[in-house]
Amino acid sequence: MNQDIKSILIDEKEIQQIVERISKQITEDYKERESNLLLLGILKGSVVFMADLMRNIDLPFEIDFMKVSSYGNSSKSSGKLNITLDIKREDLSNLDILIVEDIVDSGRTLSYLTEYLKQKGAHSVNTVTLLDKPSRREVQFTPTYTGKQIPDEFVVGYGLDYAEKYRYLPYVAILKSEVYSK
Repeated sequence: MNQDIKSILIDEKEIQQIVERISKQITEDYKERESNLLLLGILKGSVVFMADLMRNIDLPFEIDFMKVSSYGNSSKSSGKLNITLDIKREDLSNLDILIVEDIVDSGRTLSYLTEYLKQKGAHSVNTVTLLDKPSRREVQFTPTYTGKQIPDEFVVGYGLDYAEKYRYLPYVAILKSEVYSK
């Protein structure tokens, strides 16, 4: 195990079970729609989770990406959202957008994006997150689909990072506090 890791919170097997459960629910919920399903990944953290969802959702869909951040180079949210890569589509009114996120902390990012995409004319907007930390909520927001609620710990792995490190880990782990509090 990496020397910076305090403990493994969610192992590979549990991640696979979460992905399968959520994918089945998404497949069931979207199978009778007339509009097109779009998985909208929020870069960079959602990429691993989104790739696994894509392999398990048994429906036709498209993918796209946005890059939105409320973090600088620290472990604390700045509270200010910055869209550095926006979705540019002419067919938003015919899209059921499912925003794919790695983790929900304050809720600000997904709350803002949900309203932003609705205002841009999306047919519908829902959200899916691998991890949810409701204890850190700063705005009223509940993801449509949640993999697992977790305690207020700094987690990395399976796409989640600290200073662009640890994304490659095949599990979700708690990072030792001395690593991010330097």
